[in-house]
Amino acid sequence: MEDALVNDQLRDYSGKPAIREWVKRDIIGERLTMNVTKVINHYGNFIVTANVDGNFDKRGLPDPLVLAFYFTTQSDLIVQLIILRNRFDI
Repeated sequence: MEDALVNDQLRDYSGKPAIREWVKRDIIGERLTMNVTKVINHYGNFIVTANVDGNFDKRGLPDPLVLAFYFTTQSDLIVQLIILRNRFDI
């Protein structure tokens, strides 16, 4: 969708050009890999939990790094993706 939104590391990327640059830099450029551990359909939205690895700076991050990807869809298109590192130690 033209006005789709991604929020990764508390930064917004809005629209196809910005999302394309984010993917190029932070996903492809960092050689990101994801091992999906859980998928939940929550009232038509999807929450995907995955162990994430790649060539990014891992200092201070847990091993494995577990991220939750919150997808919102409309008409079979992703309109919003929010990526969070949920804390389990609280």
